[in-house]
Amino acid sequence: MQRFKGTTAHAVNRSCQRHGAVWQTGFHDRALRQDEGIAATLRYIIANPARAGLVEHPLDYPYWDTTYTADLAWLHDVQACRD
Repeated sequence: MQRFKGTTAHAVNRSCQRHGAVWQTGFHDRALRQDEGIAATLRYIIANPARAGLVEHPLDYPYWDTTYTADLAWLHDVQACRD
């Protein structure tokens, strides 16, 4: 994680011609051990662009299906409600 954050921070700073921190210090990870936990986490991740205000609905985000695509019936049910 340290190498990833350091490498990407250098690249961002070089690209933006700036100096300073890009990432917060530290990080938190959590092991997912049950299918229910995985499904809930995937729902959270897929809905992030809508929560961030980038799109109105998760399906509007052009890369929504680049994550885990199995068991996404809940997302298609929401899409049906939109139509």
